[in-house]
Amino acid sequence: MASAVALLRPDVLAPPQPPAVLPVAAPLDALFPYGGMARGSIVAVDSLTVALALLTAPSAAGGWCAAVGLPDLGLAAVADAGIDLARFAVVAAPAEQWAVTVATLLDGVGVVLARPPARVAAADARRLAARTRERRGVLLVYGGWPEQVDLRITLKASEWSGLYGGYGRLLHRRIGLVASGRGAAARERRVTAWLPG
Repeated sequence: MASAVALLRPDVLAPPQPPAVLPVAAPLDALFPYGGMARGSIVAVDSLTVALALLTAPSAAGGWCAAVGLPDLGLAAVADAGIDLARFAVVAAPAEQWAVTVATLLDGVGVVLARPPARVAAADARRLAARTRERRGVLLVYGGWPEQVDLRITLKASEWSGLYGGYGRLLHRRIGLVASGRGAAARERRVTAWLPG
C-alpha cells in the first residue's frame, strides 16, 4: 500500500524538467529543442561559420570556449564572430593527444569546439561523451564522429550578398540549416539565417 501511495505523490508524477542549457543567439536557438545547447550534449556541425556562431552567445554571457584541432582557425575570424578572445583557448594541433586534450578542456570550459582527426576510436568517442555529460559541458564537433550525437546541424543552402555587377565586397551570407538528433531533438527543425560575411 505504501508503494502505491508513493506512486501518487506529486513529485513522482511531475513531468521531467528540461535540461540546463547554454545560450544560443537567435535565430539559431530555434534549432535546439530547449532553445539552447543542452549541457552534457554533443552537437555536430558541418560548417565552421555555424560553429563559431554557436559560440557567440555563451561567450557573451561570460563563459569560456575553446577550439581543438583547427590549425587554420584565425583569431581575427573568431573575434569578428563576436567571441571574446580573453576567454577563448586554442589548441591548434594536438596530434595524437587529441582525445586527451578535449577531455582536459571539458574539465574547465563550457563549450569545446573540436575537429576530430581522420580516425577517432569509438572507445575515445564514448569516453568523451561520458566526460561531456559528467562535466555538463557541450562538445561541438566539426567533422566526422564515430558515435551518435545528440543534435546534428547541417548546412543545406548558402547564398552570399554584397557583390553587384562584379564589384563590391561580400557583406552577408544567408544560410539554410537543418537540425535533427535523438530524444527531444528527434523532430527535424529548419532555420534560415543571415550571418555577417
